[in-house]
Amino acid sequence: RHLRTSFRTLRACSASTRAMAFRGEQKFSSVTDPSIFRQLKPSKPDAFLDHEEMLKVHKHDTTMNLHLDTSLLEPEGIHPDKIYRNSSVGLLYEHACKFEKGSIIASNGALVAYSGDKRGRCPLDKRVVDEPTTSKDVWWGAINIKLPEASFMTNRERAIDYLNTRDRLYVIDAFGGADPKYRLKVRVITSRAYHALFMHNMLIRPTEEELANFGDPDFTIFNAGEFPANRYTEGMTSSTSVSLSFARRELVILGTQYAGEMKKGLFTLFNYLMPKQGVLSMHASANEGKDGDVSIFFGLSGTGKTTLSSDPERLLIGDDEHCWTDDGVFNIEGGCYAKAINLSREQEPDIYDAAKFGAVLENVKYDLVTRDIDYKDNSLTENTRLSYPIFHIHNAKDVSMGPLPKNVIMLTCDAFGVLPPVSKLTPEQAMYHFMSGYTAKVAGTEVGVKEPSATFSACFGAPFIVWHPSKYAELLAEKVQKDGAHCWLVNTGWTGGPYGEGKRLSLKYTRSIIDGIHHGDLEKAEYETLPIFNLAVPKSCPKVPSDILNPRNTWDDKAAHDRQANHLANLFIENFRSFEEGTTQAILDAAPTPQ
Repeated sequence: RHLRTSFRTLRACSASTRAMAFRGEQKFSSVTDPSIFRQLKPSKPDAFLDHEEMLKVHKHDTTMNLHLDTSLLEPEGIHPDKIYRNSSVGLLYEHACKFEKGSIIASNGALVAYSGDKRGRCPLDKRVVDEPTTSKDVWWGAINIKLPEASFMTNRERAIDYLNTRDRLYVIDAFGGADPKYRLKVRVITSRAYHALFMHNMLIRPTEEELANFGDPDFTIFNAGEFPANRYTEGMTSSTSVSLSFARRELVILGTQYAGEMKKGLFTLFNYLMPKQGVLSMHASANEGKDGDVSIFFGLSGTGKTTLSSDPERLLIGDDEHCWTDDGVFNIEGGCYAKAINLSREQEPDIYDAAKFGAVLENVKYDLVTRDIDYKDNSLTENTRLSYPIFHIHNAKDVSMGPLPKNVIMLTCDAFGVLPPVSKLTPEQAMYHFMSGYTAKVAGTEVGVKEPSATFSACFGAPFIVWHPSKYAELLAEKVQKDGAHCWLVNTGWTGGPYGEGKRLSLKYTRSIIDGIHHGDLEKAEYETLPIFNLAVPKSCPKVPSDILNPRNTWDDKAAHDRQANHLANLFIENFRSFEEGTTQAILDAAPTPQ
């Protein structure tokens, strides 16, 4: 009888799924109507059994799915009818497909989910609470915008009011920080199964014993992103608000359902707490060779940080957020968050194969019949994303920790076409380029627009830093010197001319350059000094044509190259003016010298 019931349910679910495809399931709603706290109660197909009904049928343990004691959130003033705490991946899939419009299971087994109108982070809507115990530490300005404590509490109350209207809530209790010495207990409270699965992937998942003894969290995320902020609250400039309180160790999200806000909120907290303990928090990926040699990859979005750290010959420690201690490095996260646009097995096999059961594909398009993902489709956003637990990478380390780094690699995507594919940095140059955090973005796709625009993001992660950039630079300098790490600048951008004229450096060559660093070939190479930027450039690298190592050689018009190089050098100098006060002369002397 139970088998017949299960098969009838399966057939009905399949029929329902097919029907959804032809009803235009990829249309998804924006933020909830701000005028009311409306209960959203989707009609329940007869073929679906409630989870509680399924429990009665199958009589299995409910501990990891439905948390029967709803007093779990009582201290926060949240009183839901049902709490799903650390639920199984299967249950979260079921709820996402059942209750969240547009969610489906792709042919590769990943969950496809949509984040509404916001398909990327909203840095202009990020706020940090200005309160006495932490205010003196924060680098206030365009990155860390002050929010009155009363406004934070208003947002917090608004989020709790909204969460109290939901039929069900999802709680993820997990850890940030692989090193037990620096680990934080994190609690995520959300109304969306997609968000719960995302954070299940991105945090470090507890064992059953650790969950049973979890206790009170060190950091709590209230994700009420389906409901907007009140734009008339002091400090608000839109209906979106991502508010962080260091004193309360809480993050409140309103008006955006983009899941990346949660992981970056936790990273911002680490960026505040770790330097107080002499630990360098880094927007960087990390991997480890067979001999225990660790490499750190700094880089902004689009520079290849995730791609280049996924190396079949090396163990992956993590792809985005790490800390450098006196003992080694550790991953803050338990998962990866890769760009999915133009993802292919040929270019990025490890990441492509990570899109399977348990992974989340955000804001992608797919074939309505086959459920195959169209990774080239950017009609919803260029920022399509793939979230997966780190164990989806076959050569990831079991524990995301490693020994002290041997190489520090700073990645840039230079669309001006004037930076070399690789250069060896002095300690002072390393600090200068770390504080600069340079990459470039192309101006757009309009006909005739070919001028690239420079982007400088201090410490390769300006939106997430809390202290003045010099604080992180000093920690990096101290650790590089103490641990004897080699520093490199690797350009994954254009060669032979700027964007629109030249071509992007081959990923094959970039991987060969990284191999040359790891195998020690570039450490032994002969070098020449590149004028203007004063960078040491190798004359040869295995499996890389020597004529591309000096960018000037790849330009037909040498005078045009020199003009472009001087232009970029002046942009570096202009950007660094905001850091001059308090920066040592040795670092200032590492600046380019336009001619």
